[in-house]
Amino acid sequence: MSRRMGAVLGVLAVLVAACQASACPDCEEPPRPVRPAWQSVVLPETPGVPGRPVLRDATACAGRWYVVGGVVDLAGETHPAAWTSPDASSWVPLPTASVTFYGRQHVLSAAACRDGRLAAVGAKNGGAHGNPRTGTWRQASDGTLHEVDAPFERYAGPRAVSVARLAAGPRGWLIAGSRIDGAAVWISPDAAAFALVEGAPELAGDERGRTAAYDAVAVPSGWLMVGSLLPPGGTALVPLAWSSADGRSWRRAALPVVDGRGQAQRVAVAGGVPVAVGPVRAGFGSWRLTTQGWRPAGGFGAVGPGVASAAGLVAVGQRLVAVTRDGDRHALWLSVDMGESWRAVSMPRPVPDSGDTAVSVTSTGDRLLLVADDGKTSRAWWAGVSDLDR
Repeated sequence: MSRRMGAVLGVLAVLVAACQASACPDCEEPPRPVRPAWQSVVLPETPGVPGRPVLRDATACAGRWYVVGGVVDLAGETHPAAWTSPDASSWVPLPTASVTFYGRQHVLSAAACRDGRLAAVGAKNGGAHGNPRTGTWRQASDGTLHEVDAPFERYAGPRAVSVARLAAGPRGWLIAGSRIDGAAVWISPDAAAFALVEGAPELAGDERGRTAAYDAVAVPSGWLMVGSLLPPGGTALVPLAWSSADGRSWRRAALPVVDGRGQAQRVAVAGGVPVAVGPVRAGFGSWRLTTQGWRPAGGFGAVGPGVASAAGLVAVGQRLVAVTRDGDRHALWLSVDMGESWRAVSMPRPVPDSGDTAVSVTSTGDRLLLVADDGKTSRAWWAGVSDLDR
């Protein structure tokens, strides 16, 4: 290369660098990820059922921690399993007592607790069409987790669509889900038996479109639930929320979105303020409930090659921690301002986004608990809440 050519290339490089620097002089670097000091914990084997644990959900209340899921035995069969801890560090398995053929094969996918007592939703695919055989579980005073026997069509049957998340509060227990008519709930004062509420005005679908419910949380006035609406002839979902004092009568509210599409898939209350999160066109969005109704809060993350979803949301004091699936991997996010802004949170190990993987978080007191299944192994970790302020 000649000296003259080298000089020209050097000038061009300087000009390109200058242009790049001046293109966005006020741009800020994205905030650094939060890096908690994750502490690994060991979940002991369940008595009489050796095999690989599959962890699906976690919850905490009244100073007691719970993790639920199942065990895959050496023959590949599944069995329900749950563990409990007083401190998120030392764990013991809970005894389980099933009463049905499919209950003995359940994997527990959703959990909630109230007054230190656990309830869970479990399912196992089966029957002629391989549909989920869903049921609920309730912890007795001796600690045993009992399957609750229920009529087949309470959760399944020709009108079934989905059974999603379980919530607990002062008024009892509520399961969010969907039936052939649209969004539906199952309610119970004590988790001993659930009553199905389907086809309810404002809750179910109508001339405005088909509804679906994904998650719920207890609030002082009763229940708050989030989901989506598919308008007639539409191809894009829009986010919805519902409120109810008793779980039977519901009021509907549309959540605002910039481009008219999105889903509200998880909801939590931090500092007395309800916040919902879910996928939108560009990534993930959050909404906050104010005295004037639902308002957009912030956006975060990006979507990958597959279907994006919000897989979890938990209040950690005045903070929020969200779990997302972006079509490629699971990710954790932290907000300290009620969903206005979000920072990535480093995970103790990567977890891909596939059908056999799961990540869940819960918190109480001064600790945050994370459980993860990467499709090959399941692990659990805890971190101090103060780590989130780093």
